[in-house]
Amino acid sequence: MKILRTDRELECPRIDAALRARGADLVLLPEDIAEDDLVEAARDAVLILMCYTPITARVIDAARELRGIVKYGVGIDAIDIDAARARRIPVVNVPEYAEDTVAEGAFTLLLALAKKLLPLHRAMQTEGWAWPTAQWLANDIAGKTIGLVGVGRIGRSLARMAAGFRASVLGYDPYVSDADMRSAGVRKREHLDAMLAECDFVSVHCVLNDDTRHLIGERELCSMKPTAFLINVSRGAIVDEAALLHALHARTIAGAALDVYSQEPLTKQGHPLSALFTMDNVILLPHLTFYTHEAMQRLEDETLERCSEILEGRPVTVKSRDPRLTSQRFGVVFR
Repeated sequence: MKILRTDRELECPRIDAALRARGADLVLLPEDIAEDDLVEAARDAVLILMCYTPITARVIDAARELRGIVKYGVGIDAIDIDAARARRIPVVNVPEYAEDTVAEGAFTLLLALAKKLLPLHRAMQTEGWAWPTAQWLANDIAGKTIGLVGVGRIGRSLARMAAGFRASVLGYDPYVSDADMRSAGVRKREHLDAMLAECDFVSVHCVLNDDTRHLIGERELCSMKPTAFLINVSRGAIVDEAALLHALHARTIAGAALDVYSQEPLTKQGHPLSALFTMDNVILLPHLTFYTHEAMQRLEDETLERCSEILEGRPVTVKSRDPRLTSQRFGVVFR
């Protein structure tokens, strides 16, 4: 019984140990594996676990023994779900393990931007002190307006945190009703540009799909206040990163905090976004807002439950409301 787990750089010792204890021949593959190599490795695999590595139609078509694909995480944009559905191979993710965790990460970045924590820390390291001059004037959160692009689980969690700081929260999400937003303490806005113009902070929390790719581009960035900050902990490609780079250079917006990038890993040289490392109005994280003891415990537990269902021939439990997953009709049960 051969099982592949891609993205071995993300250590999941409990998952690996449990699958090996079931007698599996577990093969761990790097995040940057070439598609040809992944195709070859998948030929006799009964199960593929992936996080970021693309699982393309070629990989799925080659895997003649494949019983299921488990995304140990939330985003499913790297999986060719149409190809899997054509083969009646169920695809499942783990959508609930880090809702508060990622929201906490986004709010931490928001606070750091507002309070100028990173540049102040750098000044303390290099100069030993910083006097209260204009360059260090920070911002309160109370009384400010936070805009959510996507008001799903994580967005709503961030809204609860913002309420504790007495901030107003607006939301843009065509798939969430006005009533549902109001119940989460969010005021719905029908038009993204109009919402952006009202906000002091904008936090991205939608999934990446054909409709949301480059949802925030040059026009949207120009709609933001020049004093506003952008936070993205969702998927890099939701933002037109070239337009963002230009906006940060031109100070069209005040700054940004990013945990995700279209091309990962981010590198100091040779990357389309390498210039971000030199900007004093940017905070960069390495796609780790999800990475806490508690969240990883939940992720590994859920992943193993989904693997057991597939390996034991039971319908796999789909907890996501993403239509790309809820449209499946074979080998799944919805909760």
